[in-house]
Formats: sequence, structure tokens, C-alpha cells
Amino acid sequence: MVYCFLYNCGPMESPKTDLLGLRYDEFQALLSIHAPGCSELGKLVYSSAFRIGSQALDALVSHPDVSTPTQPTRLETLKSHFVIGNLVETARTSDESEAGTTTKLLFRLEDGESIECVAIPMHGGTWTLCVSSQVGCARACAFCETGREGLVRDLKAAEIVAQVVYAARALDCRFRNIVFMGMGEPLDNFDNVVQAISALRDQRGLCYSLERITLCTSGVVEGIRQLGRLGLKRLNFSISLNSALDETRSRIMPINRTIPLDTLSEALQAYPRRRNFVFCLNYCLMPGINDTAAEIAAIAIFASKLERVFVNVIPYNPGREPLCRAPSDEETDSFIAALVNAGLHVKRRQLKGGSVMAACGQLGGHPCNEVHKNV
Repeated sequence: MVYCFLYNCGPMESPKTDLLGLRYDEFQALLSIHAPGCSELGKLVYSSAFRIGSQALDALVSHPDVSTPTQPTRLETLKSHFVIGNLVETARTSDESEAGTTTKLLFRLEDGESIECVAIPMHGGTWTLCVSSQVGCARACAFCETGREGLVRDLKAAEIVAQVVYAARALDCRFRNIVFMGMGEPLDNFDNVVQAISALRDQRGLCYSLERITLCTSGVVEGIRQLGRLGLKRLNFSISLNSALDETRSRIMPINRTIPLDTLSEALQAYPRRRNFVFCLNYCLMPGINDTAAEIAAIAIFASKLERVFVNVIPYNPGREPLCRAPSDEETDSFIAALVNAGLHVKRRQLKGGSVMAACGQLGGHPCNEVHKNV
């Protein structure tokens, strides 16, 4: 299916399609309709678009393969039907730590709304980009800044992919991993997220393998079932758990009031997995809320039904209206030790980006967040 993303280009112009939301074959199919004879030029345009973004069409004017008499005219034809990204970087903030420099980018969208994405340093000098899938979020998790603003709208596939293209150009790097853990619930924007993943994988574009893409959900069961039916077995998939007790989870994650833990567990157990697949259970540790012995026992029971699992413990990052204080290192270590004693594999998420509201649960302070500085 070809998804067309339309922009208001003035009363005298036809709506244009954003190329960044398309696979190469989808782009060529549209070329055959709107710009016959531009197939060869389209190859150059497509690969350039994912390297340099919105400047690609203008940059090709001086390309040696566009020097024949007919090509400039064809290039203008393409420009009349297609755009390449519509993001504008309006702020950039960085957090320096022993782990490296974490950078948060604020982008303004074509309609004036804003989103944030975060470039995260990883071991071995590589980078991960945390991308947003919505403006705001309807799930209203109590520990999440994005949830406080509610859902404004879904992002189009092109707007999701554009975050990768624009951030890579802004920071002069190639991201090793892409994670859908930014603003929004990815499975509430299912079609656009799946289309974005499809475009990210295209070999003529950014050429990401599924193993380098991770989708995180709060537990949208119908979306989990839909995702399973697509057969994307190499896609990494994680759950924002945060409590394995219905009473606690319903208090901090409203989704649990309509999709309780048993229903979520059944959907996860039915999810088709590759041989070496491991479920990741993300657990935001909040002192006095979800750090009890009863929680530890419940996590072990929940995990035991999913076969291969590891728990990713994330120390709570207080935002503008904190639920509680951040856990101390001793409290986090003690909680992790108890999970290990219960037979679980556990990782601890390093704090990155906390000083600029770029850590887990802190995105969405725009447009008036005092930590942003215009660039």
C-alpha cells in the first residue's frame, strides 16, 4: 500500500507527497503516474533524499547525471509532485556524562506542532536514535511527561523517518539502532509506524535491518496481535511493564484498566517469535510505588509465562511534576539483586540525558520547556 502525505502548498499548487515515507517501489509507482520518464532520475533522487533530506532535489541540479538537456525539466516535474521532509530544527540541548553526550533535538512540523527525538551514545562509539511516533500521547502514564499533554495527532510515516534523516545530518552520524520509545504510543499509530519501518528498511534508502529497530509499547493488545500477523519476527519488541500487579499498574498506567495484565500476557505468549527472540520488560523503578517484595514476586510470575525474558530496570527520572523522588543507587541495586535472586535476567538502564529532560519519560516539555535553547 502506498501512503501519500499531503501538504498545503498554496491554492495554485497540487498537494505533494513526502518521499521519506515511501519505499523505493512505491516511489517508482507514483513516478509512473505523475512523472513518466523520470524513473532513472528517481533513483538518484531517492537515494539522495535519505542522505541529505530536503536539500536533495536542489543538490541534484549540479549532479553530472542531471546535465543532459531533458533532466533539469524532469527534476522540476519531480519538485512539483514531491517534497522531502518538512521538519525544522528549532532547539538542541545536550547532556554530558561518563557515557558520552546525549543530544535532544526539537523539531517543528509542517503544521506548527513540535516533537522531540534523542541521540543516545552507546558502547563502542555507536549511536541509538529514540524517535517519536505521535505528537503527545493518549495513554497518560503517570510517570511520563508526554502523557501529560494528551494526544495531539499521529505522526505520518514520513515525519517519523524524517527524524532519522534530519538527526543524522544535524549530528553528522549514522545511527546503529532506531528505537520507537520517544513521544507517543507506537501501536496507537499502527499503520504509519509500520510504513515508516518499511521505508527505513529499503535498501536504496537507509537500509536498516529489522534487528536494528525496536518498538516499545505500553501494552496495546490489538496492535500486538496485528504486529504478530505481519510476521516481522526479526523486529525487536519490548513492553513498558512498570508493575506486575494490576492495582498498581492501573494507577500509574491507565491502559491497564481496560487491558489488564492477564490479557497482555496472553497476547505476548501468542506473539510469533524467532528462535533467539527475547522479550524486554522495561521497568521504571519508582520508590514507594512499585519497588515492593510483592512486585518482585509478581514480575517473576509474569516473566515465567513468556519464556525468554530480561527486565530492563530504569531508575525513575523526575519531571516537572514528580510522582516520587528518583531511587538511590543502593535502592536500584537492591531491587535488581532481588530480581536476580528470583531467577530473572536483568539489565540496568544508565541515566543519560536527565539534565536536559531527554531521559526516559521526560520528553514532551516543548514548546516552552526552559531547558531548550534556540539553535
